[in-house]
Amino acid sequence: MPRWVYSVLPVSLASGPLSTLIQLHLIQLNGPTLGVIYAGLAVSAFNGVSIPAAMFWGYTVDQLHSRRSMIVASYFLEGLVLLAFGLINSTSGTILIYSVFAFVSAAAATPLNLLIMESEPKTSWAGAFARLSMMSGIGNVAGLILSTVWAQALPIVLLSIPLGNLAVISAAIALITVKDPTLNLEEETIVRRASSFFARLLSLPLFFIRIPRPADFRRVFRGLRYELTSYVPLFYISTVLFYFSSGIFNTSFVPALSNFSLSAGETFAVILTGMVVQTLAFQYAGGYIARRSLVTTSIQGLLLRGGCYLLFGVSAVVVAGTRFIIPALILYPLGAGAAYVAYYTSSNTMMFNMVQGRSPGSALGVYSAVVGIATLSGSLISGFVSVYAGFDVTFISAAVLLFAAAWVVSRLPARSEHSPPSSAEG
Repeated sequence: MPRWVYSVLPVSLASGPLSTLIQLHLIQLNGPTLGVIYAGLAVSAFNGVSIPAAMFWGYTVDQLHSRRSMIVASYFLEGLVLLAFGLINSTSGTILIYSVFAFVSAAAATPLNLLIMESEPKTSWAGAFARLSMMSGIGNVAGLILSTVWAQALPIVLLSIPLGNLAVISAAIALITVKDPTLNLEEETIVRRASSFFARLLSLPLFFIRIPRPADFRRVFRGLRYELTSYVPLFYISTVLFYFSSGIFNTSFVPALSNFSLSAGETFAVILTGMVVQTLAFQYAGGYIARRSLVTTSIQGLLLRGGCYLLFGVSAVVVAGTRFIIPALILYPLGAGAAYVAYYTSSNTMMFNMVQGRSPGSALGVYSAVVGIATLSGSLISGFVSVYAGFDVTFISAAVLLFAAAWVVSRLPARSEHSPPSSAEG
């Protein structure tokens, strides 16, 4: 394993608990009602900034051929942003900090993937990408463990100090260990190998080789009129429903735990269980899906995730106070862990198969746009729905969207399916 891969560990540890930290801090600043709305706006700002950030850095990586400088700058700026978070004790400042973090953190995603392809032999790519993803997952889990322990004794806002220093350590490790290769590849080369494609989408689910045009959207969705050409538009519709649902649920989940009087440490612990299961599930997903239809596995993931969301909605009505941690510790690892991995791996394999033999710039541009817009839309309405209708309505609405997505996937016309990458490819 190249030494520079270790630079991913500290920064992943720093970024893993950040979303939960931001939302809990906003709730502490503004109380249980306004805090939920501001937490939703913070997540929306992060998702909204991520779209132009992915476009900007996608263009920059092909113009600026120094992978080292982009990676080091991204990690260092992440560290500065996290350290600044501890100094800005206001709602607007917190939302701004989180938005800036979304922009600077997106810079490292593509150069890390290209660096593997440019510096490692092709026979080692799959293993190298798997180790990169594993290092990121281990870092996220370690960060949540640190946060769970920290929140038991210290103010959570001060957590930004060790997290910021960890990101700076990553920048220092990258500065020492990353060497720019003599041969540079274009961003589009990532699309042609399953292992690189999956690793890139896992690090940042927005992948713009070029900015999509209105004609690209018309080309994708006009096939809906005929059964023989409906596969692609139906797939995109199911993707919109999934990410719209995820935006709704994920934005309100941490505020819901706080609303049920769970402490910051208990909230971090719940998120930790989901991340542990998700990290482990990714190690076995390839082998599981290789023995099954991609459509079947995708539907299974959607139904399991939807069932968990539905039970969360029921629990929000019938379970009182801190006892909500019981369904949370059971349902969240299933929905955010096992179900998410089943859907993510199968659907992205279908997406990988779709972009082969056609213009990847057009297909991925439309895909990333609908993912980004759907997630942003879900996060925008989530806080308001939770405040004015209740967390039960929020969770059940997210479940209904997933059941609708499963129905759309079941309507996909039959077509040949290629096997997904093995577990070693993430």
